[in-house]
Amino acid sequence: MDLTVQSEENLHYMIEEIKRKLQVVNVGAIRAEGFDLQHYEDIFDIYEMLNRQSRVSVREIEAIIAELSKFRKEEN
Repeated sequence: MDLTVQSEENLHYMIEEIKRKLQVVNVGAIRAEGFDLQHYEDIFDIYEMLNRQSRVSVREIEAIIAELSKFRKEEN
């Protein structure tokens, strides 16, 4: 899988991996469908950062979730 290529499939994969790495308990809170390709590069950066780290602190988890919330699709 080439994550440098922007696609819905790659975006969904990264969101699912971010949730797994953060050990998100409420998986419904971060749904891959809630994000669009407009923020692909930002989400890719978060994904890459998490892959470089062996551990993520509670503060980092909170910061990442807050950052992800900025990239959610706006609901009409």
